[in-house]
Amino acid sequence: MAVWIGTSGWSYDHWHPELYPPGLPPRSRLGRYSAAFPTAELNSSFYRWPAPAAFHGWRDRLPDGFRLSVKAPRGLTHARKLYAPETWLQRIREGWHELADKRAVLLVQLPPSQPRDDTRLAYFLRLVPDWIRVAVEFRHDGWHCEETFALLAEHGTAYCVMSGANLRCVLRATTDFVYVRMHGPDHNHLYAGSYTDADLNWWADRIREWSLAGQDVYVYFNNDGDANAVRNARTLQALLAPDGVSYPDTPRLPLGSVLSPRTASLERQLHG
Repeated sequence: MAVWIGTSGWSYDHWHPELYPPGLPPRSRLGRYSAAFPTAELNSSFYRWPAPAAFHGWRDRLPDGFRLSVKAPRGLTHARKLYAPETWLQRIREGWHELADKRAVLLVQLPPSQPRDDTRLAYFLRLVPDWIRVAVEFRHDGWHCEETFALLAEHGTAYCVMSGANLRCVLRATTDFVYVRMHGPDHNHLYAGSYTDADLNWWADRIREWSLAGQDVYVYFNNDGDANAVRNARTLQALLAPDGVSYPDTPRLPLGSVLSPRTASLERQLHG
């Protein structure tokens, strides 16, 4: 089974020089990112859903074997809270179709203000085409129960495993893939801090267990501050590499790339 490790978003000014060489223009960041990681989670789609042409452009720009997960629009998840989703699903289908072989998972994040509503969730999931892989991230505690897990399993949908301040971390697989969002280790603030090697060793063990059980695993680091997400993703890849866990080859970095000493060390572990 494949393990895909990347970050939530990729176009950050504060990722210079950890990932991006000095002077690299923003338009070149995706190319540089996709030379370092085999997957990413697009978050800007939450604020404004891209036109089909944008998805087509990403399909053409991304290298063979790259997979892009995409966060569902807040108009669907936070404004309408999945109510009457038909119009939004049509727009999502159009974009997803253009992404073609570069598509990974559609992330549906429900807000903390949305309590459990099995009927509404089931209606939404019934309308999602079978060729769109879906993971649902629940921020209201009422959803974390066996009934929800069974509903997701019935529709071949992943329960999103979360790590972050004041979030329930439930290690549950409900379909043939597992989707993990790493929102940072800080106990008081989301998206803050850097995971320790001990933290990441613990997660590497969980990933091995899921992989051995026959599940693909997607892991996205969302602690972007100080380029922590980049370093943590590289460390996790290095931890898994010696164990023979099957994950897509991480492309070698372009010649002339500037790396911090920590990242350079991890590159040597990954590529020898």
